[in-house]
Amino acid sequence: MFTKLTNFLNDKLSGPMMKLANQRHLRAIRDGIVATLPLIIVGSFFLIVANPPLPASWGISQFLTSHAASIVLPYRMTMYIMTLYAIFGIGSSLAQSYKLDGLSGGVLAEIAYMLTILPVNVAAEGAEIKGWVIPMAKLGSSGLFVGIITTIIAIEIYHFIDAKGWKIKMPDAVPPAVSRSFESLVPTAIVILLIGSITYWFGFDWHGLVGTLVKPLVSASDGLGSVILLVFLTCFFWVFGIHGASIVGSLARPVWLILLEQNTTALASGQAMPNIAPEPFYQWFIWIGGAGCTIGLAILMAFFSKSSYAKDLGKTAFLPAVFNINEPLIFGAPIVLNPTLMIPFIISPIVNAVIAYGATAMGMVSRVSVNAPWTLPGPIGAYLACGGDWRAIILSFILIVLSVAIYYPFFRMWDSQLLIQEQNKDGAKEA
Repeated sequence: MFTKLTNFLNDKLSGPMMKLANQRHLRAIRDGIVATLPLIIVGSFFLIVANPPLPASWGISQFLTSHAASIVLPYRMTMYIMTLYAIFGIGSSLAQSYKLDGLSGGVLAEIAYMLTILPVNVAAEGAEIKGWVIPMAKLGSSGLFVGIITTIIAIEIYHFIDAKGWKIKMPDAVPPAVSRSFESLVPTAIVILLIGSITYWFGFDWHGLVGTLVKPLVSASDGLGSVILLVFLTCFFWVFGIHGASIVGSLARPVWLILLEQNTTALASGQAMPNIAPEPFYQWFIWIGGAGCTIGLAILMAFFSKSSYAKDLGKTAFLPAVFNINEPLIFGAPIVLNPTLMIPFIISPIVNAVIAYGATAMGMVSRVSVNAPWTLPGPIGAYLACGGDWRAIILSFILIVLSVAIYYPFFRMWDSQLLIQEQNKDGAKEA
C-alpha cells in the first residue's frame, strides 16, 4: 500500500506540483515578494521600538511611546507600502523570464499599478495641505492582488509587443540603456492608455472589486482549519521529497503578507490586531527547527541515540536545526519516504498549530506583528515576532518539549532498527 502510494505520488503528482511551483507567473510573484523581505523585516522592527516590551513606568518606555508617531515613519515607508516594492520585483522577474529587460519590466509594472489608484484632491476637502495626494493604504498589502493582476497584464503586453517586433529600434551606436528605453516606448504607451482608460474614463474600481473577491479568501486563511490544511499539505509533500514549503508558500504568501500588514497597521494605530495566522505564526510556533517541527527529532538524535548513525547524524544536524535548517534531517535520516518518521513529521506541527492557535486566540500570547529573520532560534524569534512578548518564549519551549514527546516513540523504533542493522553488520564482519 505504501509503495503504491509512493509510486503514485512520484509518477503522477511530483512532476505537476514542481511544474506548478516553477510556473512562470507564480515564480515571478514569489521572487517579487521575497525581494521585499528585507524591507518587511527591518521595517517591522520599528514597531517594537515604538511599542517597547518594557514596563510603562520606565522613562525609556515613556520617551519611546511619546515619540511613536515619528519612530514608525520608517515602517510606513517600507513595510506599510510593500506592494509598491513587490510589484517592481514581480515585473522585473516576469520580464526576465521572457528574455526582456528586467528594469523596463519593473518600471512598466509600477506605472500599470499606479494607474489603478485615484488620487484625492485634499483641497476639495478643506484640508490645510492643498493639492492631489495618493492614499498610502492603496500602496500597502490591500493592493497586492491588484498589483499582481496589473503587473501580469503589463508584462504580457510587453512580451506580445516584443514578439511581434513592434518596437523602436535604435542604431547600434546608441548606448544600451537609451536603446532599451526606446524599445519600451510602445508597450508603455499601450499600458498607460489601457489601464488609465479603464480606471479614469470608464470609472472601474480595481481595488473595490478585487478586494471584495479576495476578502473571503483572506478571512478563511486565518481560520484554524486553513492553518491545519496548509501545515498538512506542506509536510505531506515533504515526506515524498517534494519541497512543500515552496509549493504552499508560493500560493499562500500573498495572503500571509496581507494578514501580517493588517496586524502591523492595527498595532501602529493603537488598535487590536485582527489576525492570528500570518506567516511568522507558522515560522515560530509550527516550523520550530524547520518543516515538521524537527527540533524535537534533532534533540533526540543528538542526545539520546543508541545507534552510531543516528548519533553521528544528530550531532551534525542539531546546530542547523536550532537555526531552522533541517535538510540534513529530512534527507539524512531520512524522513523522506520513511514510514516510521513521517508520522510524527506530520502530527507534531499539526498539534503545535492547534495549541499555538488556541493560546493566541485566548490572548495568552500576543499576535504576531514582526517578521523576524527565519534563522533565529525558535524562542528568540517567537519573542520578537510577538512584539517582545515574554510569554511567546514560554509557549515556544512548551511546543519544543511537546515535539520531543511526539517524536520519541517513533524515534525509539527507528533508532532500534538502525542499532540492529549495525549489530548484524558487526557480527557478519566477525564471522
